[in-house]
Amino acid sequence: MSKQKITNPVSLVIQLIIVLIIMPFSPIILTLRWTWWEAWVYGGIYFFGFIVSRGLAARKHPDILKERSESFKHENTKPWDKILSPLLAIGSGIIPIIAGLDALFTLSPGFHYIFKAASILLILPGYALGTYALVENRFFSGTVRIQSERGHKTISTGPYKWIRHPGYAGVLISNIGVPFLLDSYWALLPVLCVIVITFIRTYLEDKTLQKELTGYLEYTKKTRKRLIPFIW
Repeated sequence: MSKQKITNPVSLVIQLIIVLIIMPFSPIILTLRWTWWEAWVYGGIYFFGFIVSRGLAARKHPDILKERSESFKHENTKPWDKILSPLLAIGSGIIPIIAGLDALFTLSPGFHYIFKAASILLILPGYALGTYALVENRFFSGTVRIQSERGHKTISTGPYKWIRHPGYAGVLISNIGVPFLLDSYWALLPVLCVIVITFIRTYLEDKTLQKELTGYLEYTKKTRKRLIPFIW
């Protein structure tokens, strides 16, 4: 039987500071532009979105936050996801940092307010979809593995009736909107990387679940698309 390490509280606090403060507010931290309203909007959406989503998920599934916090400690995490999961997290985190550096050195001319409004209409639904998926799925871990010890089963309710990986779709949608809100053409580069990684990870996870998770293959016959409704 594998022994799991107890989460260090100091390490947890540092992680939360990075995730909730440094990363989402990095454009403001880098530029010291305290009046940059777009950056405040992005940081606020991320900050409150994270807290609300985790709070709702923990209320419905008390053990889900523990599972997610210990994602990289499980021995049965798929080898390829030990690479893809961190890459996806790093890629998402780099997007606002690149946008901040872009603004600091004035590299991009910026986007029209129409694009900013459209970007908010991407980011908010993206977070909402991701939250819905997290709350609906008790087995929404941070890495891909079959959670036998938690009674892992196929989830086909909520947003999982529309597509098989709504959590990934939500992250993807919100990330696409960030460069347009923060006036950064350069931030589109990590977004493209995130898109590629997301599609690869979705494909590999779906193959794994079809082979190893009871009921998932039957589920794929009802919910046909993995990530994009009517397309893929």
